[in-house]
Amino acid sequence: MAVFHDELNIETGNTVSFDDITEQVQECVKKSGIKNGLVNVFSQHTSCGVFIQEDSEDVTYRNIPLLLQDMLNVFEKIIPTCQHEGQYLHPGPIHTKNAAELRGEKSAWMLNTDGHLRSVLLGRSETIPLLEGEMTLGEFGRIYFSDMDQTRERNRRVRIQVIGE
Repeated sequence: MAVFHDELNIETGNTVSFDDITEQVQECVKKSGIKNGLVNVFSQHTSCGVFIQEDSEDVTYRNIPLLLQDMLNVFEKIIPTCQHEGQYLHPGPIHTKNAAELRGEKSAWMLNTDGHLRSVLLGRSETIPLLEGEMTLGEFGRIYFSDMDQTRERNRRVRIQVIGE
């Protein structure tokens, strides 16, 4: 059995972002030379998610696919966007102090608890069966990477591992 690893670097802004990474993952599959097995797409970032969803083709004025905007609307109802300190228990005074003193983080960056909670619901990985060199995503399935942290621009990594023969 062969194992192939690659990674994607994604620049995100200070709003929730959705990146369709399907084609990039398919390129990694081709580079791997593996025809049958599994493709795992994983984000190590705790306020990000990887998920499979349909491409709804229509977009909002902010260029968010309508189905993904619907998802954000639902998230807003159950996990409201963090607007001020104390809205959620996290990060708390110890984490905030350590973040500033040990990592040089700004206090405004602590307002991302909603991103952490939302990413738990989305999940941080997807595993897709690979048959004859093609991912079995279904007719409309797309692989999305989402950064739910709305506090700052970031450079994010998505890891792709292909296992099989």
